[in-house]
Amino acid sequence: MSQGLTLSSVVLAAKTSLQEGQQKLHSQHAQGSPGIQVCAKLTDLADTVVGVLFTEAISDLAQLDQQTFGDLEDQVALVAHGGYGRRELAPFSDIDLMILHRTAITDHVSVLAERLLRDLSDTGLIVGHSVRTTRQALALSLEDPHILTSLIESRHVCGNVELTERLLGRLRKLTHRHARGLLPVIDDARREERRQYGETVYLLEPNIKRSRGGLRDIQLLRWIGFCMYGTSDPNGLALKGVLEKDEQVVLRNALEFLLRTRNEAHFDAGKAKDQLDRAEQMRLAETFGYRGTEGMLPVEQFMQEYFQHTVAVRYISTRFFANAYQRSRLANWLSVLFSHRVAGDFRVGPYRISATPRGMERIGSDLSEVLRLAELSALYDKRISHETWEAVRKAASSCTEVSRETIARFLSLLSRPPQLPRILARLHEMGVLEKFIPAFARARGMLQFNEYHKYTVDEHCLLAVRRAIQFAQQPGPLGKVYLEIEQKEILHLALLVHDLGKGYVEDHSDVGKRIAGETAIHLGLSQHQTEMLEFLVHKHLLMSRAALWHDINDPAVMQSFVVEVGSPEVLRMLYVLTAADMAAVGPDVLNDWKIELLTQFYKRAMKYLTGGDTLVSDEGWARKQREKISAIFGDCTQGTTEIINSLSVTYLRGTTPEQVVEALHRVQNLDKQDVDAWGLHYPDRGVTEFTVAAHLSLVPGTFYRLAGALASEGVEVLSAQINTLSTGWALDRFHGIDTEYDASSSDQRIEKVCDRLVQSLKHPSLEVPKFRRIWNKQDVDKATLSGLPTRVLFDNVTSDRATILQVFAPDRLGLLYTAAKKIHDLQLGIVAAKIGTYIDQVVDVFYVTDTQGKKIVDEARLQSACDTLLETLEEFEAECLMKY
Repeated sequence: MSQGLTLSSVVLAAKTSLQEGQQKLHSQHAQGSPGIQVCAKLTDLADTVVGVLFTEAISDLAQLDQQTFGDLEDQVALVAHGGYGRRELAPFSDIDLMILHRTAITDHVSVLAERLLRDLSDTGLIVGHSVRTTRQALALSLEDPHILTSLIESRHVCGNVELTERLLGRLRKLTHRHARGLLPVIDDARREERRQYGETVYLLEPNIKRSRGGLRDIQLLRWIGFCMYGTSDPNGLALKGVLEKDEQVVLRNALEFLLRTRNEAHFDAGKAKDQLDRAEQMRLAETFGYRGTEGMLPVEQFMQEYFQHTVAVRYISTRFFANAYQRSRLANWLSVLFSHRVAGDFRVGPYRISATPRGMERIGSDLSEVLRLAELSALYDKRISHETWEAVRKAASSCTEVSRETIARFLSLLSRPPQLPRILARLHEMGVLEKFIPAFARARGMLQFNEYHKYTVDEHCLLAVRRAIQFAQQPGPLGKVYLEIEQKEILHLALLVHDLGKGYVEDHSDVGKRIAGETAIHLGLSQHQTEMLEFLVHKHLLMSRAALWHDINDPAVMQSFVVEVGSPEVLRMLYVLTAADMAAVGPDVLNDWKIELLTQFYKRAMKYLTGGDTLVSDEGWARKQREKISAIFGDCTQGTTEIINSLSVTYLRGTTPEQVVEALHRVQNLDKQDVDAWGLHYPDRGVTEFTVAAHLSLVPGTFYRLAGALASEGVEVLSAQINTLSTGWALDRFHGIDTEYDASSSDQRIEKVCDRLVQSLKHPSLEVPKFRRIWNKQDVDKATLSGLPTRVLFDNVTSDRATILQVFAPDRLGLLYTAAKKIHDLQLGIVAAKIGTYIDQVVDVFYVTDTQGKKIVDEARLQSACDTLLETLEEFEAECLMKY
């Protein structure tokens, strides 16, 4: 009993000491102590607790059984490994501890392990443990790369130090002997981790430890160093000449930044937290005192610095691994045997491409040779050797002027698609791309702090070029149009420049136009090329907004668009640029529905520009469509003919004659108190179309009731169109993504949604519909963090037939219903609607008319309506936030 009380008091004292020490270090961290220092002191604190409890356990066990446990301290060593072994212990990370023991006490060591782990857990430490002999540890290290890399970071804590030294000595010899086989195994394990946590350095919500360029890549360098050169310490690697002195400094600075960031994340959360979500990024930027600049938020400043460090880590670790692997005997032998000279001054080997001595001289004085190197690197898919890479970086940093011949070569590169994305990526990594497009330097690692964009500005622009070129490999109109573009260098240049205006106070499209003009002068483009480039950059959002926000069948929308575009060649470029820009934003942003809308809009615009159609021929076309409908319908009464003649051009543009006839037959069979609804799924677009026929006298507020019914069934509305017939019947057509659609039960699902639509009008309720999806805090946080205000704008210019209301608001389930209901309450009629995306917000675009079906021309009434709608939406947003 006394022993239990004595042990409890020791554990309690250790726990108190640990807590007080952690609090003290938290305070030191808050006062600005370096991250490396705080981690080292946390490690010392853990060492002290482990040492005290180990000594106490050894003593108690010896008292219990002197014969069995009397010399236990000589038979055992406690070995720290992993981050604990590196002395980089984070505030709430596990401590990885191995109980290393002699074979002679295998049967008894479990008693010590059980006692020690219980006591350590009682202090609050989270322990990852193993119990092994030296032989077992070494055998496992060759079988499991995770065990190997953890053991590489081993450090003696207490017990018999000779056991630890023997393990490390044998491990060093073993890994050096098997280095050639271990290197790819270690690299494969790291690649698998990157696939899970992010392959790109510019992941916008990175994991400090595991994402590319993070702490794990610094550790990768240490592991490779141990296997190849016998030491994992960067200082030791620098002394051996395998790590450059300046690289050692860069790594230490990055380590300090990452550890301090990680410490702050842990301390604030009160638990282990390595993921930098957007809320955490904002908090860290504020905590670390980033002030921001005009056009750049503090959080964007913080993350740009974060990316600068991770890019450097990624480059150094990748280069270090490549050099280490080549140093193996087999690699050297293969390099000599299979390398060959290309383009005079370069050699291509099995793993890398490098410059000859004469090539090094030419690279240092001629950027044209650097372009040649980048071409060859992409063509042969080989990394550039470190020595050659460094020569390029030095040449780029000292280059102040670019010759006309070099610029001509760069423009020639831009016109040749297949290898262009790889070439541009290499030029950007080496700091060369900004010599041709100076504004690219500022965009490096620039975060776009919104949920819409998934990449930094520079990576987004590079990815947009890749996406455009990929269209050519895919069936469909985008690929066909891309291949038809004659001046591909202008398209690719526009894609590289289109978002470089981000981070300024002014609208990024306006800034982008100036950057495009400056770039054109720098590259010596002709006046015609300059004008095309400036237009494509300045108006890179023109087509997406026209096609996705407005009624593409509205002649006024098309007229305004084609007048601005002006020529078929510019239209082709703008079409591909628009799609590539959207595809480069993030996964699934460019979906089949958007491609269909863009393509329809492109084809109609091209007809107008090439003389195949005219803006005044809509009625002539509509007359022919009405004749087709009458022919299919058969014996038309005078009333039916009047209905057909009243069909709007907009309705006819979006509906086949067969669909019109079906709708007319359905309406003919209805009484005024009846409602009919039917649907059709388009699998190629992933969209379902629902049409509802109801008499205008049945119930007021048809649109908002139908929108609510669809939302309650899990249908995300993309567009809507209300078509009123001369007989007082309305055909309301909705396109949406049915989140619960199942191809195996398509008919039943459509029938279920249609039934809900019918009931919403036949049995209307004053209650807000119960929406199928439930809000969660993450959804609320994502839309709130951007800080973008809810806005309501009106546009009386774009359309001749209706006033356009644009609602910019956080994406909330029920938003469309809430806005539509308030518009109805304001005695405005909705004739069409579209739902798009803008940065972190949705854009609900409503075409509205007054009670007479006319545009609202009274500006005071319009402004009052916008203000009232805005107030309603702000109240709706507040209610969403109050739930959490």
